[in-house]
Amino acid sequence: MDHHTFHAGELAVQQRAGQRHIAEQRTGMVSTTVMAGARPFIAGQFMVVLASADSAGRMWSSLLFGQPGFAHAEGDAVLIEAPAAARDAADPLWANLVVGGQLGMLFIDLGKRRRYRVNGVVRHLNGRHVEVDVREAYPNCPQYIQRRQLRQRSQPSASVLPQQAARGTTLSGAVAEIVRQADTVFVASHHADSGADASHRGGNRGFVQLLDDSTLRIPDYRGNSLFNTLGNFAVDPHAGLIIPDFAQGRLLQLTGTVTLQWHELAPGHLDGDTGRSLDFKVEQWLLRDMPLALEWEYLDAWPFNPEIVQKV
Repeated sequence: MDHHTFHAGELAVQQRAGQRHIAEQRTGMVSTTVMAGARPFIAGQFMVVLASADSAGRMWSSLLFGQPGFAHAEGDAVLIEAPAAARDAADPLWANLVVGGQLGMLFIDLGKRRRYRVNGVVRHLNGRHVEVDVREAYPNCPQYIQRRQLRQRSQPSASVLPQQAARGTTLSGAVAEIVRQADTVFVASHHADSGADASHRGGNRGFVQLLDDSTLRIPDYRGNSLFNTLGNFAVDPHAGLIIPDFAQGRLLQLTGTVTLQWHELAPGHLDGDTGRSLDFKVEQWLLRDMPLALEWEYLDAWPFNPEIVQKV
């Protein structure tokens, strides 16, 4: 298997973070096919996180749900069953998807703290499924995942599609409260050569800060040292976020741009003492209901989440 080659943005962030040597040792993690051991995991999932770009180049992060088996991988391709009648037209994903377009996928089991990342190009798209050619595939560690068990009350169908959607450009009221209470965020980023990418960010409630009514800050905790997401943002600042409101059954999707922040290291920083964070400037948000067939049970937080120190 050929070793992964990092692009200029990833190399720059690795170097600045002082972790270039660690990243170089982990290039073998990344493959151009889905490894055999990951295929049963993908086939067993209820949920996949998807990263896509709209016609204006804005990034969007989406969640797609289905019965286990609705997604499966065969070496260099991933097939996601998505009947047209069950697609939520309010989700920008469905307007963004085109044959030849880039799609990032993150298969994640919150209850078991397992995840597998796949980036590729849409090979085939019709009213039944999406087929994606794999360009990059690799496992991620269990860090910062808050455990939740997905409960399914009925079969997904057109009758349980979200019925309400709201849009805006500033973060206030219920939308601001979803951000403040978040312990799980999914991030969409992009690089011209590596493609679209979907990643996870998690922490204790309050780990996402509201700087003002159109800017939020997400800390960059210690991870695998590859810096795929930050490396993408170092080259292309367009970003998409989706914040699940598990308690109220809502999804908050945001699109905008990211500025990488490098802070002076000091004990007690909300960035987990890495000196890194992402400042996300909101261009547009979309708040809509989750599929009504789904409910979640909170189990526990990742035991090593950095502590959130409230300002006084």
